[in-house]
Formats: sequence, structure tokens, C-alpha cells
Amino acid sequence: QLQLVESGGGLVQPGGSLRLSCAASGFSLYDYAITWFRQAPGKEREGVSCISRRGGRTMYADSVKGRFTISRDNAKNTVDLQMASLNPEDTAVYYCAAHEIRNALLYGLCFLSRRDPQYWGQGTQVTVSS
Repeated sequence: QLQLVESGGGLVQPGGSLRLSCAASGFSLYDYAITWFRQAPGKEREGVSCISRRGGRTMYADSVKGRFTISRDNAKNTVDLQMASLNPEDTAVYYCAAHEIRNALLYGLCFLSRRDPQYWGQGTQVTVSS
């Protein structure tokens, strides 16, 4: 079964940290740029961070710059999102998404806004509350 599985969500106090992980099952993430999205209740899904196929390019939403760090380990077939200095506005379901990149000219790109990935994960809840 081809799927993405997120893990690492939970309840954390304001100012705390969490590390989310996105793991691929049944396929290799090496051929994909990966994006982390989040969706809070009553709000649209927004791109939080993305990373290119080989990790050379990363992008962040303004709301998380300097607090979140995306990384990938193609050998382990995972992409992580390290989140620090969390605040209640970060509360959301976090999803990872995989965009297949076949054109070598696009290997260095990732997509913060595109919502047509080949794969979506099922999401993991992050709640920031005291």
C-alpha cells in the first residue's frame, strides 16, 4: 500500500517543541518534493514548509520562519518538521504531501502552495495549550 504516515503530534505547552515525522510506505521519497501543510478548525489548509528532492532548497511560511525546520533523510525515507517556540496559533492538524518531480530541471524546487500532490498523509494533531 502506497501511503504517507505522519507521527509525532501531541499536546504541548506554549513555548514548547515538537518534532513531526513523515514516513513513506511502499515507495521512495527520493523522487518527491515534500510539503508540510496544516489546517486549523475553520481555516483553509496552508503550506507551512517544503523541501526539494535532495534537500537543497527549503521554504517556510512567514508565520513559522525561524521557528520550524524541515529536513529529510532519503536513506530512512522520512521527512521531519522540527517545531520550536510553539504558540496556540500553531494548533492544527499537520499533513505531509509528496509531489513527484520527474523533470531534472525541477529537482531544486519545492512547492509551498500547490495542493495537487501525488500523496497526502492522514494528518497528525498538534495542540498548543497551557
